[in-house]
Amino acid sequence: MSNRKVTYQHTIEYEVVNTSNLFHPSNWALLSTGKIEDARRFVVVDAGVEKHHAKAIRDYFAHHHVEAKIVAFPGGEENKTLDHYLALARELDSFPIHRRDEPIIAIGGGVLTDLVGFVAASYRRGVPYIKVPTTLMGYVDASIGIKTGFNFNGNKNRLGSFHAPQQVILDKAFLKTLPRRHILNGVCEIVKLAVIKDAPLFDLLEAHGAQSVNEHFQNEKGAVLLDRSITGMLEELEPNLFEEDLARKVDFGHTFSYGLETRHEAHLLHGEAVLLDILLSTLVARGRNLLTDNETRRIFRLTDSLGFELDASILDPGLLLASLTERTYHRNGLQRVPMPHGIGGCIFLNDIRADEIESAVEILQEWTTINHEII
Repeated sequence: MSNRKVTYQHTIEYEVVNTSNLFHPSNWALLSTGKIEDARRFVVVDAGVEKHHAKAIRDYFAHHHVEAKIVAFPGGEENKTLDHYLALARELDSFPIHRRDEPIIAIGGGVLTDLVGFVAASYRRGVPYIKVPTTLMGYVDASIGIKTGFNFNGNKNRLGSFHAPQQVILDKAFLKTLPRRHILNGVCEIVKLAVIKDAPLFDLLEAHGAQSVNEHFQNEKGAVLLDRSITGMLEELEPNLFEEDLARKVDFGHTFSYGLETRHEAHLLHGEAVLLDILLSTLVARGRNLLTDNETRRIFRLTDSLGFELDASILDPGLLLASLTERTYHRNGLQRVPMPHGIGGCIFLNDIRADEIESAVEILQEWTTINHEII
């Protein structure tokens, strides 16, 4: 037989849907895809969410005569593991679902939706699923893309895949019960987008960010911030869903943070590591005249105004350099580090040096200990 080339194109299409009162019987959002007559649903719910909504969830499916197996998941980065992946896969395999018309439903934070997404991607080589983010981090970042996976061999998200959901269902009422720390955790991803690609979003954060945090984004301006952030994230993701182009603006804040999260997983949230990375990168950018002194001060003042409490003592230049090296492998041999070029602009660097990292660490550590007055 002569050589033959196989070509196949597959359209990726999914909806990001805003709703409210998700578990009210009259709301069909959870059942708007897939069969609903004589139907089953495998539902994975964050254990914290289940405490608040267990009865409403069970009543919802019972009202619609859908047989649901509801599995509580502990959440948290420490549970994003092979063991938990296998445990969920076993639970699913004991409750067989149709391969195409009974989507798995994942209700929880980014850790849960990432892990359940990989279960969906690998079970029977791919079954449909729906994501319902219940944290701000999941709402504006983790849930609206198509990456799935879990941590492995001491590395974040080392095993995973690209697997698009059928739907992402957004109900900001879930944010009401989040601890303030977890609200701020998600805000870090909004700050990321504002600094690297959206100056008007940065202005909105300066004007309304603190109040929106205090009101858990239930206010009018908070809704505007959420919508603009999601739109901006999707603008970056949609043309590059499978990351064929490894120079990605949305990787801002995700170079040095990788090492910080890996070493300090027990007490450092993802967004907190990202924010430390953002501020370090801001200082590197200022050192290269990519940001003015005033723009640099605006970024640091915004951090203050939003109420972040940063622990810069954990910053180790050697660890940060090692993280940069690891990300260089991930980005196929080049650093491809997104850096702000003015607020709202972006440039990619491939030649960040160890001495630049050391200088940025020294300045940031001084700033966090000397009344935030040296920037």
